Amino acid sequence: MLLQNKKIAIVGGGPGGLTLAKLLQDKGVNVKIYERDFDRTARVQGSPLDLHQESGLAALQQAGLMEVFKKNYMRGADREQIMDPQGTVFFSDHGVKKEENFGDPHFRPEIDRGVLRNLLLDTLQPGTIHWNCHFTEMKPQNDGWILYFKDGNTAYADIVIAADGAHSKIRPYLTDIKAFYSGITMIEGNIPNASEKSPAVTQLLKGGKIMAFGTTENILMGQKGNDEIGFYLSFKVDENWTQQNTVDFNAPQQVKNWYKTKYASWNPLWDELLEVVTYPLTPRPIYCMPLDQHWVAQPNLTLIGDSAHVMPPFAGEGVNMAMLDALELCNNLTGNIFKAPLEAIADYESRMRQRASLIAKESLDNGETMHNKHALRDMLAFFTGFENP
Repeated sequence: MLLQNKKIAIVGGGPGGLTLAKLLQDKGVNVKIYERDFDRTARVQGSPLDLHQESGLAALQQAGLMEVFKKNYMRGADREQIMDPQGTVFFSDHGVKKEENFGDPHFRPEIDRGVLRNLLLDTLQPGTIHWNCHFTEMKPQNDGWILYFKDGNTAYADIVIAADGAHSKIRPYLTDIKAFYSGITMIEGNIPNASEKSPAVTQLLKGGKIMAFGTTENILMGQKGNDEIGFYLSFKVDENWTQQNTVDFNAPQQVKNWYKTKYASWNPLWDELLEVVTYPLTPRPIYCMPLDQHWVAQPNLTLIGDSAHVMPPFAGEGVNMAMLDALELCNNLTGNIFKAPLEAIADYESRMRQRASLIAKESLDNGETMHNKHALRDMLAFFTGFENP
């Protein structure tokens, strides 16, 4: 095996890094994860994840985790409604979409991000993950790398795999290609204890997802675990808007005043979101890696997930691409096809960039469709063929 007697370091303990560690350990590989979070409870996890049969679910299947996934996914959370700013429902698959339909390529079961993380963590060997390891730099040593962390500790690895997200500190050791701004910014909010604090929105959501389309501005929301609702105010704006605007997203009244201007034509029913949300809200400019990126493969370093191909969330593929990266990289490094790690990594990166480019293009196109003045019409046409709301 290519990784016999080699030490593998994965920097980043998100779904991609954890999936890769599990798959490598199943093959007997010596792997460690270095994660900047203080512990597994340190960070509030983001939106739920919908996993796809050919990628995210395929990785879980190879890891032997499908049965535990089926016990933990959120039944019905993949059901969708499409609305206009007045709250009129133009499309709903509630009562139509099956609650469980594994094996169907169109079935995309959702799982709370924190639940998936814990599910993966619980399968790893004790001592696999090193918490509170804030990566600062790394330097070549022998045929591998010495990794340095903020607390002064170091670690050696024969192969380093970056799974540290869109703002990867390891990516520059491989390529200087940077992401570009997609033109879209999303303001993220979360409502805990939603059934009590926001019964009207909870009833509207019905445990699934809502996409409400205006003229270049949207409200996107979905059910999360533990009776929580997550939502995004999503709109087209200049890249520097977050730094240049005067809204303090920790100040409820400022946010409400801004919203009343930006979403002036929207029905007051949506106002409840900003009354019960937990402040501060989080602005998230949406970035994407160039579709034609390329770099020269190295024998001791590679990337997975957003570190390699951050893209907009408008195709629901981000986590699926990360988990598929983990699956394909593991198979290349632990199979019998390649004679050396460089060959295995180069093949993985070539195929990864090609498929990620296609999905990123789809995500960019979807984002444009969802944020133009005919978004409601165009999205209904996409879902149903109906073109005249």
